[in-house]
Amino acid sequence: MSEERASVREEGLHAERVDSRMAGNSPASRLFYRIARFILCGGIRSYTRMIVIGGENIPTDGPFVLAPTHRSYIDTPIAGVLYKRRMRFMGKGEMWHSKWFGWIISALGAFPVRRGQADREALTRCIEVRESGEPLVLFPEGERKDGPVIQPLFDGAAYVAARGKVPIIPVGIGGSAQVMPRHAKFVYPHRTCVIVGEPIEVERSESGRASRRAVHEVTEKLHAALQRLFDEASARVG
Repeated sequence: MSEERASVREEGLHAERVDSRMAGNSPASRLFYRIARFILCGGIRSYTRMIVIGGENIPTDGPFVLAPTHRSYIDTPIAGVLYKRRMRFMGKGEMWHSKWFGWIISALGAFPVRRGQADREALTRCIEVRESGEPLVLFPEGERKDGPVIQPLFDGAAYVAARGKVPIIPVGIGGSAQVMPRHAKFVYPHRTCVIVGEPIEVERSESGRASRRAVHEVTEKLHAALQRLFDEASARVG
């Protein structure tokens, strides 16, 4: 047990060191991101014949929390091509063990979260990233799910948005499970549809803080919005 704790602690310290060194804000990393996004955006849109509806609901500037449905690993790059600015998303800390791979995914917007760390610590990392002024991608269902029903959501997306007084943007992604199913080793050319919903705001008290009840209510609104958007996006791709 002590060895396992030491390993997790060492991994966390390594991730923090790498994140500070590879924040992705150097001229080289910014250039890499522009080139990578240009290639990725064109490739994904053409290969999956992607339709985007409601793109005008994404704020043109400032931070926000993008909250997509999650049925495939391809959902992360799909979310990344919806917006010209770089979006930030969580990654497992061990992915930064390789210096060059860590540099690449940091430049693409990833930041490390320690394996096995408490939810509060992960949320703290998300808040720190959001305070940098960049958009943040959070999958409110947590890990990938299967099937047409949106599973119970974590309050994390609403909590991070409330702490930063920023909107949550719900996104339904249809067809991604057919593009890259669970355990698949190949990306299939199936059609995808992405529907961006209207921003959801977190109501605050006179003190400017959002109560736990308000955060929970926003999570329920987000759940309903995601189910509606996912149903419509899935219907459009058959």
